[in-house]
Amino acid sequence: MSTTSPTETTIVFPNAKEALHENQKKWGSDLMKAGWTMLPNTIFMRQRALGLDSMDINILIVLLSHWWKADNLPFPSKQKIADTIGCDPSTIRRRIKKMEDAGFIKRIQRRVENDRNKTNLYDFSGLVKYVTPFAQEELQAREAEREERAKRVKRKGKAILKVVGES
Repeated sequence: MSTTSPTETTIVFPNAKEALHENQKKWGSDLMKAGWTMLPNTIFMRQRALGLDSMDINILIVLLSHWWKADNLPFPSKQKIADTIGCDPSTIRRRIKKMEDAGFIKRIQRRVENDRNKTNLYDFSGLVKYVTPFAQEELQAREAEREERAKRVKRKGKAILKVVGES
């Protein structure tokens, strides 16, 4: 376990099995078996800097809940997303277009015969690209904080030795 600030702790698990076990302890096995969605903390912690609001984050969560393998992009319908969130499909269309214009999402049409479309595929490589610098900043800040904490501990240790040596 590594502490990142007085109010924030980051826990690093040595393997995925241990992480899954901890999530089951938090949420219970029924909730975990019913499915869960992974979303990097940086996306919702930096949503304001990215120009995203709570509706955008909700849409991303629904989209990401359908994305389990990197090479198997999700394709839920806008109606399904709207029903899940409780809004109109036109809101979903506008918000996805906004995120596409920002470069976060790329819609990929799936054509079928007679010039009809299946639901779009959604590619998040743009979001990964835009969010990665924020994650790198966070990692650098954590490392700088870790180094500063180590220096403080070392200074305290020397001060204690000096006081003990003077007695």
